[in-house]
Amino acid sequence: MAKKKSNVYEFPHPMDSDGLVGHATTLRTFMDAWEHRNEHPLHPVWMLTGPRGIGKATLAYKIAKMVYGNIGDFFIIDMERNIDKDGKKKTDGKSISVYTVRATIEKMQMSSMSGDWRVVLIDSVDQLNISAANAILKLLEEPPAKTLFLLVTHQLSNVLPTIRSRARVEKMHPLNMNELRTLCARFMPDETIDNEMLRLANGSFGRIANLKQFGGDEIYEKLINVLQKTNATSSDVMMVAKTIAPEPELYGILLDAIAHFGLADIYPDATRAINDIKRINLEPEIATFKIIMDIKKCL
Repeated sequence: MAKKKSNVYEFPHPMDSDGLVGHATTLRTFMDAWEHRNEHPLHPVWMLTGPRGIGKATLAYKIAKMVYGNIGDFFIIDMERNIDKDGKKKTDGKSISVYTVRATIEKMQMSSMSGDWRVVLIDSVDQLNISAANAILKLLEEPPAKTLFLLVTHQLSNVLPTIRSRARVEKMHPLNMNELRTLCARFMPDETIDNEMLRLANGSFGRIANLKQFGGDEIYEKLINVLQKTNATSSDVMMVAKTIAPEPELYGILLDAIAHFGLADIYPDATRAINDIKRINLEPEIATFKIIMDIKKCL
């Protein structure tokens, strides 16, 4: 098993985080639309899209709290509130069920409207199963008055085109180096974050947090060493594979290694192989081992 770091970091839930870092342009765009809603009707559906870990949900909650102002109604659809057909919390689900969406719609219908705005926040649309996505689509086809939908999505291509077409899509960009350093200093003040770690993050603070939490920086160094070692054996490769395999959060370092060596041609195949580990329940150690060997063959 991958040895976890001794430091255990506690990061606030996006709902509780007051310190948004970056994304000033996206926030200003919404604020302009909100402040002039009496002159120009506010688009009811806003989709915040971009890579994982850059602060999309943090921005969504910031907007939500401002709009409903602790007076109107606030409805959240996410994995934490995911339920099964009996209304019981799902702890082993990989997607948001249609029952979760239907329960939210029922609450919306029963809520007392005092004329204040309501907000529906979905984090994330990528995690809706097909039935749940279709249920949301029906709601978006005729959105209720004075209701704002905030849809967080990590991969726009995973969203139904019919949902995308009903949303105002705001593409949020990865964080820059200074923004990443600000977040590291705030949430991991005792850690040394070098430029290589910032580069590996690809603009995602969530990526840094995962790498540090699971010792990914050290494992990445071992991965590069075994790939560069001309006399590395299958056993050497398997040892590295075993440290990566138990933690899906670390699979991205395989793609980082491909980029490190400039092997763009194998990037698509490696990406599909990583996705298949979860999608078709491949044995992680064997699948990870094969990806590393495929990289090594190209060097």
